[in-house]
This record gives sequence, structure tokens and C-alpha cells, in this order.
Amino acid sequence: MNNIHAFVVLAYKESEYLEECIKSVLNQTIKSDVLIATTTDNDFIRGLAKKYNLEVKVGKHTTIGGDFDFALNSSNSKLVTIAHQDDIYDDSYAENVVDNYKKYNDSLIIFSDYYEIRKENKEYSNLNLRIKRFLLFNLSIKKFSGLKTLKRNSLRFGNSICCPAVTFNKSKCPKEVFTCDLSCNVDWFAWEKLSKIKGKFVYIPKKLMGHRIDESTTTTDIIRQGIRTKEDLFMFKKFWPSSIATFINKFYSKSEKSNKID
Repeated sequence: MNNIHAFVVLAYKESEYLEECIKSVLNQTIKSDVLIATTTDNDFIRGLAKKYNLEVKVGKHTTIGGDFDFALNSSNSKLVTIAHQDDIYDDSYAENVVDNYKKYNDSLIIFSDYYEIRKENKEYSNLNLRIKRFLLFNLSIKKFSGLKTLKRNSLRFGNSICCPAVTFNKSKCPKEVFTCDLSCNVDWFAWEKLSKIKGKFVYIPKKLMGHRIDESTTTTDIIRQGIRTKEDLFMFKKFWPSSIATFINKFYSKSEKSNKID
């Protein structure tokens, strides 16, 4: 396996959507390497790996961020997309990423717009998605997408970048991108960290993948909500003075509840 781009499917336990994710990354218009990374090795994952002739990399669970970094470093390809097991990728995702890398090889990350999957329905526009697209608009101007100020402006009002839509240029990124003590905002933490490193955030304003929103885990959401609110405040303080961060966080937490943001 030596393609310029790889999908590393991050698998956890037994997801009913894992096979759909695998099929979507195999059905691309250009050839990408595909492998599975997991810290919960089991017969279900092994069975699908065998069915599609995929290598499985097994790591030891440390933290959520550590699991993501394990997946990121499981491939030797220059460009790596961590494919979340519940999500799907349109067949031109990899082609668009590689084309943009060839134009902007000083990129840190290359990421696309996305749509949400709710109860098997594809939702291309809602308040949450419109706000994220507004925050990312300036990054669609590639000439300026390497400016630290613009990169950080896209993140200072919330986590505007969808993690499974991101491809990493491993030659520009540190080995540990996600590793931290957070449980909800490991991706926002990663983008903030990368925003301080020289290189572009290349945004492709095309809806090239689908992110599944599972609203059935209400109990889990309630349990995690207190954790998430604390972690949101922690992240806002990276961009704002404490008093302003607290003020923004109050509105941010309310908007998340009303929009059922995952």
C-alpha cells in the first residue's frame, strides 16, 4: 500500500454502520489505501476486514484523543483521512482532497463541507450547518487560508470543522495531534493546536461526506452534557478572555441543545 492518500477507518466495538462506511471509502473515483484501526479488536471487525481484504491495526486504548492519534499514525501515506465508522464518503471525496493537495502542498489539513445523516435521511442545510459554513467562508479563499488569524477566527465561536471530513498532511502535522485529557472536544483541541502551526487550512466548500447524527442516545447526551459544557468553556478560553469566554459559552450550550448538535 503506497498511495498518496489513505482512509483509516477507526472502528469501535460493533457498529451497524461500519460496513457502509467501508464500502464508501472503497468506492472512490481514485485509488486510496484503506485499513482499519481499532482499540477494541473483536470478531465483528475482523469479519468485515476479511470480507473486504483490509489490514487491521490494533492499538491499546489510552484516551479518546490517543485513539485518534493511533489511527492517524497507522498509515504511512502522506495524506490520511480518519474515517469515523458511522459516517459515509461520497465517491469523489478522495479525488477532491488529492487535487487540492497538489495545488496547495503547504496545507496542514484539507477538509470538505458535509451533510448530516439523521435517521437515514440526508440533511444538507440546517441552522448548525449554515453557521459552520459562515465561520469557514474566509478559509475558502485559499490565498489567505494559511493566515493564523483567519484559521483561528474560524474556530473562536465554536468547532466549525467536521472531524471526519478532514484529511491530514502528515508531513506538516505533529505526530500527536489529538492527544489530550478531553473527551468531547478532542477535535476542536486539535484544530486549535494546528492553527498555530505554519500551513494552510484548505477548505473545500463541497458537501463530500455524510456525518451521522445519532439522536437516540439521549441518556448518554444528558450524562455528557455537563462534561461538554466544561470542555467548551476550556476551548473558548483559548481564544477569548475568561469573562467573554464564559458569556459565549452560555449561548453556545443553549444552541447545542436546541439544535441537537452531536
